[in-house]
Amino acid sequence: MRFALASLCVLLAAPPAAQAPKDTFFDSNGVQIRYVEQGAGEPVLLIHGYTRSIETNWIEPGIFQNLAKDHRVIAFDLRGHGKSGKPYDPAAYGGEMVTDALRLMDHLGLRRAHVVGYSLGAIITAKLLTTNPDRFLTATLGGQAGYRNWKPEYDQSALRNAAELEGDVPFRGLVVSMNPRDEPPLSEEQIRAKSVALAAVNDVKALAAYQRGGSRELNATDDEVAAIKVPVLAIMGSVDNVPSVQQLQRLLPALKLVIIDGATHAGDRTAIRRPEFIAAIREFIDAHHSGAR
Repeated sequence: MRFALASLCVLLAAPPAAQAPKDTFFDSNGVQIRYVEQGAGEPVLLIHGYTRSIETNWIEPGIFQNLAKDHRVIAFDLRGHGKSGKPYDPAAYGGEMVTDALRLMDHLGLRRAHVVGYSLGAIITAKLLTTNPDRFLTATLGGQAGYRNWKPEYDQSALRNAAELEGDVPFRGLVVSMNPRDEPPLSEEQIRAKSVALAAVNDVKALAAYQRGGSRELNATDDEVAAIKVPVLAIMGSVDNVPSVQQLQRLLPALKLVIIDGATHAGDRTAIRRPEFIAAIREFIDAHHSGAR
């Protein structure tokens, strides 16, 4: 399915059970977007992945709390996800998902930020790098390099995904594609169980609308990507089923690439739950801190 370091002893320790950040909402072109923020310092904007949320991508792995120790950290639920609005109109997705990040930054008065995206969040971040590079201090792409060089079959694939979401096993394709390539294929019973679990925490109608919105507005060309001057970090697991991050080095020779051995895209072995993930982000952000430049 196409969609898809240094040892810092004190900062990388398990985060304490801090008070949960307060939910806040703002209107983004008629859709209520939920966000949370915590900490002080240079701003870091976190953008989660498909079927995920603030909690599952950032708070449960401890990434949000870790960065909030010395940064102003903001995370938001993508439209169609988490506690944000879930329109059923396909036109409400696509480019609107990209613009939500800019509207949130404007809402908070942030001129620039370190932007960290994972999976779909990385796709959105990669697109923003080609349209609004002036809004970045740095960019981190986790598990995805973005969509490039749009072809009609990409939207046709998304339409098939939308139809599947409305079927009896709505996340079959996603579950199968995310199974680590170094593990045996899933049984039908396992596929159905994982699909049920995903359906329990997602609005499948909203996700079908997102799929029908197509990927054209999330795409960039090779020339647009090659023109990026913002410092970019890419992080992926060695057994991630979305290998496009490595291909990005051909277009961006200055790209910093970190591969986490044995880590997967999702599941129990996902890269975001590994200490190397937050260590790589911290090292990169520190190297490009506005005071360090």
